[in-house]
Amino acid sequence: MSTSLARSPLPDDQIAVVRRLLTGATAEQRQWLSGYIAGFEAAADPRTAPAAPIAAKLPLTILYGSESGNAETLAAQARKAASRVGFGVKVLDMADAAPADIARAGNLLVIASTWGEGDPPQRAEAFHSALMAQDALRLDGLRYATLALGDRAYARFCETGRQFDARLAALGAQRIAELVECDLDYKKPATGWIDVTLRTLADRANPGAEQVDPGAAVIRVDFARTAPAEAEAEASDDAPRVVVAEIAAHINLNSSRSDIETYHLELSLAGSGLTYQPGDAIGFVPRNDPALVDAVLTATGLTDDPAVHAALSHRLDVTTLTRAQLADYARLTGDAALRNTAEDDARAAEFLRDRQFVDLLEAAPNRLTAQQLSDLLRPLPARLYSVASSQKAVGEEAHLLIAKVDWESHGRARHGVASSDVAMRRRVGDALPIYVKPNPHFRLPADAAAPLIMIGPGTGVAPFRAFVQGREATGASGHTWLFFGARRFTHDFLYQLEWQDWLKSGVLSRIDLAFSRDQREKIYVQHRMWEQRRELYAWLRDGAFVYVCGDVKAMAKDVHAMLLAIIADQSGCDADAAAAELRGIQRAGRYRRDVY
Repeated sequence: MSTSLARSPLPDDQIAVVRRLLTGATAEQRQWLSGYIAGFEAAADPRTAPAAPIAAKLPLTILYGSESGNAETLAAQARKAASRVGFGVKVLDMADAAPADIARAGNLLVIASTWGEGDPPQRAEAFHSALMAQDALRLDGLRYATLALGDRAYARFCETGRQFDARLAALGAQRIAELVECDLDYKKPATGWIDVTLRTLADRANPGAEQVDPGAAVIRVDFARTAPAEAEAEASDDAPRVVVAEIAAHINLNSSRSDIETYHLELSLAGSGLTYQPGDAIGFVPRNDPALVDAVLTATGLTDDPAVHAALSHRLDVTTLTRAQLADYARLTGDAALRNTAEDDARAAEFLRDRQFVDLLEAAPNRLTAQQLSDLLRPLPARLYSVASSQKAVGEEAHLLIAKVDWESHGRARHGVASSDVAMRRRVGDALPIYVKPNPHFRLPADAAAPLIMIGPGTGVAPFRAFVQGREATGASGHTWLFFGARRFTHDFLYQLEWQDWLKSGVLSRIDLAFSRDQREKIYVQHRMWEQRRELYAWLRDGAFVYVCGDVKAMAKDVHAMLLAIIADQSGCDADAAAAELRGIQRAGRYRRDVY
């Protein structure tokens, strides 16, 4: 023992302590001391420390249906919040899901956007149809809650979320929280819904958690680690980065004899570090029409308030009129006629049709306070435009294609908020605060040899200009086929010289054109598709990717119907089989739409 201590790395004073402990110690005492030292070493080394009991994670599936990306962003936010407090989370895009995928999920959060006049997002169409089918699976034992996103400017506000919520209950699932409906300013209510719903799910799944045997495996959800304020801060982390871009070019691409105006904008990104990919969108918050702002201020008696003028010019939506505003204004003014209109579905729909907020004010003139006016208005939403360039070709620039929107209704000239701002009030050298809205579901295929069929009349051609620029810059070998339509060949053929140059160089393999007003009978892109149905179907069978961009109300539906007709005609199958084949193409990621 003395020899061992002589070679000890311990200093003399510690050796003296060891000598006192060991001198005269019994064998039992020395054995205990040896075990104590071994246990102390194990506790100090995490590699040898005994494992702590593993707490089971509460399973949670987050299912989203997204059109512009908002529902997808909220699903990611919910995943982070749920993971942070101990849920075992799985996130599903409805485009990749079937009802069977949620039947045994146990706990489900549904985040669903509504598109257009009450339609499900295009990527959610197949899931929506399957869930609504008469032979849909029973969902007994599933606990769920639904968050619906929408726009009160549309009559069927949040319709898709409402349908999902009601259908899940009808199939036997247990609703654990009331449906929450969000307008364009959805971030705060959505964040609150995520926090409250996660708490409710945990409570419902394990109501007696505080009395569980400590030695048993338990579900542990630690809400002490999160709070609504933290969740909202996390949501802000996902906010897009805004940069100020200078307008370097501002060109009307239509001829002076055209009855429409379509503006090509080139934005300088020099030094901003902002990047995008073909298929992405550029967003900006427009300025309201000064004449419309003045009309609203005059109608409310607030013409002498500069703060209100600034808010109405840049921050609040003075154009859109919703049924909620109709009802709120009727209550505020006590106007019986407006109240009766607001309470009747048919009369409300008729009043709202093609009217704007100023029409409501002028229908029942009333002086308002600044706060009353502010409470009636929604935030001015950003507008998104498909980027019309590839950075591989244009470097530190972004190009946009924006059609000026004008019409007349109820005796008043109307103008599109963003398009008229760009066309009438923006000039070369002006600064435009912009941000990038990624669109991962409308990107070029990873395979540079994959053939592309691009269908984009009017400004729908914007992303396809970016696609072809990108393919030219990278030397992609895949064939490209463009279907483009406009009113007149002479006046409205957007980017005509560029398409012709790409045809000559072979970057664009072929182009089919439809100019609706160059002949007595109108011809649209879907008519050209039918004329070329044999070759178009051959491209599909050869693995071509089909991209559609443009108006959702008419063009996109007509093109979809034509694709079904072509598949049925060329394959000899019936309508159901054609629909199944097109769904298969869509599930494979080869049928992509960016519609508005």
